[in-house]
Amino acid sequence: MSGGTPVIVLNQNTKREQGRKVQLTNIQSAKTVADVIRTCLGPQAMLKMLMDPMGGIVMTNDGNAILREITVQHPAAKSMIEIARTQDEEVGDGTTSVIILAGEILAVSTAFLEQSIHPTIIITAYRQALEDMLEMASSRYSVDVDTNDTDKMHELIRTCLGTRVHTQWNQVACRIALDAVRTVHKERGSDGQAQEIDIKRYARIEKIPGGSIEDSCVLDGIMINKDVVHPQMRRRIANPRIVLLDCDLEYKKGESQTNVEIRQEEDFTRLLQLEEEYIKTVCQAVLAVKPDLVITEKGVSDLAQHYLVKAGVSVLRRLRRTDQWRVARAIGATICRNPKACTIVLRGPSKDILNEMDRSLNDALNVARNIVLKPKLCPGGGAFEMAIAHAVSEKGKALTTVHQGPYRALAAALEVIPRTLIQNCGANVIRTLTALRAKHAGTEPEDWMWGVDGETGKLRHMKADGIWEPLSVKNQVLKTATETAILLLRIDDIVSGTKKGGVEGAAAAAKAAANEAAQPAAGGDE
Repeated sequence: MSGGTPVIVLNQNTKREQGRKVQLTNIQSAKTVADVIRTCLGPQAMLKMLMDPMGGIVMTNDGNAILREITVQHPAAKSMIEIARTQDEEVGDGTTSVIILAGEILAVSTAFLEQSIHPTIIITAYRQALEDMLEMASSRYSVDVDTNDTDKMHELIRTCLGTRVHTQWNQVACRIALDAVRTVHKERGSDGQAQEIDIKRYARIEKIPGGSIEDSCVLDGIMINKDVVHPQMRRRIANPRIVLLDCDLEYKKGESQTNVEIRQEEDFTRLLQLEEEYIKTVCQAVLAVKPDLVITEKGVSDLAQHYLVKAGVSVLRRLRRTDQWRVARAIGATICRNPKACTIVLRGPSKDILNEMDRSLNDALNVARNIVLKPKLCPGGGAFEMAIAHAVSEKGKALTTVHQGPYRALAAALEVIPRTLIQNCGANVIRTLTALRAKHAGTEPEDWMWGVDGETGKLRHMKADGIWEPLSVKNQVLKTATETAILLLRIDDIVSGTKKGGVEGAAAAAKAAANEAAQPAAGGDE
């Protein structure tokens, strides 16, 4: 405008931040979240004690469990917590690593932003580095594994569980996890390539306090914590014919208030007869297939129990739909000889130990599933990250454009994993990390397998010690952390507005409506 009066577009309650300040604030928020769980990496990980609003206490070093309990306000911090959930859903492991790595990638980006390098240049370099890292990981820095070798699989799963609290029970957890994954493993198609291992749906964990952890086991089939609905029904049936129902075996009740007008005394008796006839018809339809056991999601009336008891049929009622799916998968509409669903029974002295064992077992199940689906391994103890960092850094020297700095910075960010392992052991970080770089710069064929002993902080050869991790987990960590850093670097504007809502909003709206209604009335009086 000619007068120079500013044009107000946004609401006065709206807060807006833009430019480099937004990017630096996002980076600081991401680093803060990473620092929360930085000490939770490795075998010497520290525990976090979390208190929920109801006064309950959770003690764990599981990164995803910790981030699930804490509440943050900054949108960048919320994005960081979301990537831990994504990592857990995709591969079930590496949640702590992905947060730490994403925070470090954003931290090394600060220097380039302060040098006024455009975020698009940084992002382009990061994407190119990510492609190179994934290609190197698959072709040069991974080895194949035989999934039929039970002892080798137990060793691999035990390595991934080394960071959990109750490490003395890892042997039991490894055996249970591998047995459960092999039970629910199902090959789809004649070529055998499209495999399915749905442990969330078909491997259920039942926690029963009491006994010892050694009493835990995998049941080849489904355990249902239900009793038959009538005391005269059979409780033990060998090779039963099972009918699964998602309807109720009782007369239908009205969804809302139902009024019935009765004019004669016989009408009430007729109503009862109609209900009985309906239940009898339903029961006859069920008995027509000659079942030994009926399992339903809904209720079973006393009259239906009477007909079924007379026919020698046992009934279980009010099962959850997920349990119905497991039963259907286990029996496969035939006699249960090779079930593809299972129940894992966990025993332990207290609920806290059972909950921690549940979290550890979920990790073990995911590790076993990842290895079976993609049988490639890479060395643990930070060896994989150092090997990739060294190779990418060397390749970055050939770049002559402005992308060289961010390209090599992403490689340097990978060193945060071995550095954090050394810190959590209490070892000398600078001396140990320098020695590890020297090992990886060697010319021997297996020098890239040198890593950090998570217990002592000393350098060890990961192949000799048998410390391996699934390649699928490492690939997912690299992809998720880099993509999250790229996403946050692309943000250059944050607009946050406040709207009146709830009771205050309703009261304000009512007051405004009352004022508008009063104005015409006042004009009429005049």
